[in-house]
Amino acid sequence: MRARQWVITAIAGTLGFAMMALVITLAVGQWRIARSAGVAAIGGPFTLIDDNGATVTDKTLFGKPYAMYFGYRYCPDVCPTTLFDLTRWIKALGPDADKLNYVFVTVDPERDTAKLMHEYLASFDKRIRGFTGTPAQIAKIAKEYRVYYKKIPTSDGGYLMNHSAIIYLMTADDKFDTVIPYQEKDAVALAKLRKLVTTAPSS
Repeated sequence: MRARQWVITAIAGTLGFAMMALVITLAVGQWRIARSAGVAAIGGPFTLIDDNGATVTDKTLFGKPYAMYFGYRYCPDVCPTTLFDLTRWIKALGPDADKLNYVFVTVDPERDTAKLMHEYLASFDKRIRGFTGTPAQIAKIAKEYRVYYKKIPTSDGGYLMNHSAIIYLMTADDKFDTVIPYQEKDAVALAKLRKLVTTAPSS
């Protein structure tokens, strides 16, 4: 019986990994198609609240380049891995890190309140801000950024979220620059972030 349970668990884990790999592949493929077509199809207006409970919009980020990632607090591995990677890259940027904004947008607004987002992000670099909102507001920003997400029920009555796993890099005038895929090599990710810094207005 235990052997059978182990096999079932292993198969479920493999399927979950395969699904996430497919989501990442589709997301990266989508932005490449949009970019090759010369279409500025990523980014747009939104209204949300940050992890301190303040209203934020696309205008809040305007004037400073930013890195935006979509995920959720209950994410078992991809989100914390990405946020720890981003924290490491922010530290490696040194003083230039302050020339960028960093945003973590939840795709699970039913559970991710501003307060809980704030507590969660305390484990990462303090410059990473959390954004949440109503399901309709999250659906709108996800559409603007071409983010895939879907609720997946679990056997215990809960759910997980399948979602795109890339960091969007946007210029100071809110134009799409490029992405950092999941588990990008440090040297490549840092090169992209340093290039983004060069788009920041001189003080």
